[in-house]
Amino acid sequence: MMRLPRFRYLAPTTTQEVAEVLASEGPDAMVVAGGTDLLPNMKRRQQTPKTVVGLKGVAALRESQNGTGLRLGAGLTLTEIGEDPRVREHYGALHQAAVQVASPHLRNMATLGGNICLDTRCNYYDQNYEWRKSINFCMKKEGETCWVAPASKRCLAVSSTDTAPALIALGAKVHLLAARESRELSLEELYNNDGISYLTRRPHELLTRVELPDATGWKSTYWKLRRRGSFDFPVLGVAAAVKFDAGGGVADARIVLGAVASSPIVVSEAAEMLVGKELTDGVIEEAAEKAGRKAKPMDNTDFVLHWRKRVAQSFVGYALRELRGDDMSETRWNTAKIRFGD
Repeated sequence: MMRLPRFRYLAPTTTQEVAEVLASEGPDAMVVAGGTDLLPNMKRRQQTPKTVVGLKGVAALRESQNGTGLRLGAGLTLTEIGEDPRVREHYGALHQAAVQVASPHLRNMATLGGNICLDTRCNYYDQNYEWRKSINFCMKKEGETCWVAPASKRCLAVSSTDTAPALIALGAKVHLLAARESRELSLEELYNNDGISYLTRRPHELLTRVELPDATGWKSTYWKLRRRGSFDFPVLGVAAAVKFDAGGGVADARIVLGAVASSPIVVSEAAEMLVGKELTDGVIEEAAEKAGRKAKPMDNTDFVLHWRKRVAQSFVGYALRELRGDDMSETRWNTAKIRFGD
């Protein structure tokens, strides 16, 4: 049985109190909301904070507000996000991403902020302490070598968040609070393509909320590949958002790939070529091919990496066809039951 290491637990009730604790404790403190990622990591000794700061009593983190867009507190559970009619109607990609995370029990606990800040994953890292010790650990924790690519100078652990690609495609921003300052940045700017330093959020900063812009004219979707139709982390995520003009052409577009690198990958070239065109079969095929070139998965998650790269192109095509108005329900059902490629 894996047990939690010893730690001190604090339960502040305001965001400012949390920020002050993080400022005083420094890197030795970590926040916990649902605990679906941090607590298993602590049992495996991947993360060993001396102080754990509980966020369940911070009511401000569970607030949501309408405006020109939508403000979502980082403490809202993924179940609450998935059941929010405003999210379902106007921000389809986020709705689909939220309802596909893990299982109902975990979505009832897991939070939006937790999924955004989800630790990167790797077959060599997501093992118990004794297993990792037997291979002399890895670069991400206590070792010096990235066992995925031993010559690599950086960790290649994979970003496995579902909501981040969707939120980036939707043009979301996040608010980070510190004891004496706060800042806002686009969600894309929150990530580094590095398996260890995968967030630009500083240890003393608290992610408090997500700001979604006005979605008028936009349609969005999210497609996820995993071995089982539920529970599993993504081995590929595709988020796409398209704004249509009055004539049915594409006025603006965003395409984001998840789970193929240490951060979500924004595929600007594929999105830009859609602008000013209608989503014909030929245009969709060309955009999907361009997007597929940016997918460079490594052999540190499920399925054969070369097959995953080919599927990335297919999934971008599925997403764009769905945004065009095609009925993709049968394709969605079939992809949820994938058992091949390995």
